[in-house]
Amino acid sequence: MPASPSGRPVRPATIRTARLDLVPLRVEHADAMSRVLDDPALHTFIGGAPEDADALRARYRRVLAGSPDPGVSWCNWVIGLRAEDGAPLVGTVQATVVPGAPGPVAEIAWVVGTAWQRRGIATEAARGLVDWLAGQGVRTVVAHVHPDHGASAAVAAAAGLAATDTVQDGEIRWQSPPDGTPGSGRCEVSRGGRP
Repeated sequence: MPASPSGRPVRPATIRTARLDLVPLRVEHADAMSRVLDDPALHTFIGGAPEDADALRARYRRVLAGSPDPGVSWCNWVIGLRAEDGAPLVGTVQATVVPGAPGPVAEIAWVVGTAWQRRGIATEAARGLVDWLAGQGVRTVVAHVHPDHGASAAVAAAAGLAATDTVQDGEIRWQSPPDGTPGSGRCEVSRGGRP
């Protein structure tokens, strides 16, 4: 796994933003997330189809087992709202962290359930994730966004990424500034977390 500045592997911790808790993914989240992600419209730009709880459990087990490449960290979170009754889970964020020069590079992605879109949740979660990654010593953050997905492009821009001329698998590469300073310190990190 890529190491943080302290030399420890990059492992997800609970990230708190103004309204959200980004909680490290667990297999037990599959039931709730299968309901959140059960909308074919969410797959318009990323492909695939909604997965049922059993399929998500199997996928989460694979993800939580970690990358077969020991130099790669797979970090995954569920997005939870704190302010609403029951503190529902509303989406996910993820980062794949790899070694790079002058420091680790993270590729990030996000998805928010249809019922919770257009509330700034993806933007807040992505900003919190980018801030947390900067605190882990990540020097470059990238995301790949479909050219027709204006909402995701807006999230990437709000998270401090800029579109590049690079296109990979039909998606535009967005990247943090080359000065190696992603993030802005808008989140808190805790070791505990809500299930």
